[in-house]
Amino acid sequence: MHINRRVSAVAISAGVVVAGMNVAGAEDGAGFFDGKTITYIVATSPGGVYDTNGRLVAQYMQKHLPGSTFVVQNMPGAGHLIGTNYIYASEPDGLTFGTFNTGLIYGQLSGDPNIKFDLTKMSWIGKVASDPRVIIVTKESGIESFEQLRSLDQPIKFATAGKGSASMIEATLFVKALKLPIQVVSGYNGNEDQLAMMRGEVQGVIGSRSEFQQFVEEGKGRFVAQIGGSDTDVPQLSSMIDGDTARQVVALIESQSGISRLTAGPADMPVDRLKALRDAYVAATSDPEFIEKARTLGLPVDPLVGNDVGALVEKALDQKPDVIEALKEALSEG
Repeated sequence: MHINRRVSAVAISAGVVVAGMNVAGAEDGAGFFDGKTITYIVATSPGGVYDTNGRLVAQYMQKHLPGSTFVVQNMPGAGHLIGTNYIYASEPDGLTFGTFNTGLIYGQLSGDPNIKFDLTKMSWIGKVASDPRVIIVTKESGIESFEQLRSLDQPIKFATAGKGSASMIEATLFVKALKLPIQVVSGYNGNEDQLAMMRGEVQGVIGSRSEFQQFVEEGKGRFVAQIGGSDTDVPQLSSMIDGDTARQVVALIESQSGISRLTAGPADMPVDRLKALRDAYVAATSDPEFIEKARTLGLPVDPLVGNDVGALVEKALDQKPDVIEALKEALSEG
């Protein structure tokens, strides 16, 4: 009996261990998110392409992560810096991540002291699009080509978001490196730049092509140059400039056209949870309903997942000293 009791005790103990392993297994990977609320940060104001894209991604990641509930939280300010700092400082438990502007690459390159993150260490979930940058002017400006813009005697006003935003940095870089006659005007977030152009407050902007495609198709503006992408209907800026520094600046901006609409979380997420999020991202961005909604909204879909996105970000951060110096100079005056 003593032996039988011992065997029974061992069996019961083993059963408890196995049961515990099963519970632990259920908490791993996708199972962890069952019944959990996930906060998806959009580092800009409601409205505009970033917000629309972020909400679409969150909606379909929730669909493909059973039992999860996604809550989208807008956290605008400082050219996406506030929201991105928040994401990076969050607990790396897989329950907080989001989307932000790749213009933060510029801030990290220049050593912006307000940056509390390292893009090379973030937990990269994916990117949904490749989206070239474009120079847009209003029809009322009378400008029909990049050459005409470059040869203006008096500067025209270009709308940008806050300090540190991609639009402000790029406009300032173009003033410095390309000698464009542009007066940079900040404070236009979301789709406020389009409204400002329609009101005649500003005459141009530098932005993502997808964000301004409808604006141009409706006859309100004109693309005069494109940076990156494979479209052939708008002249590539790289073909219309001279000088090493100018070419390097354009190449830096071009490098970001392939990593648009990012989704990332804080560093050091548990491997199994990050894999589950990446799997959900793949399923979301390949879902026929997602693709159709994106098409209807005019959002490009060219997804990439995980470490492949991180590799593109690291490549964009690998710049020559001359470019970094030009960037620092532009930011100091931005």
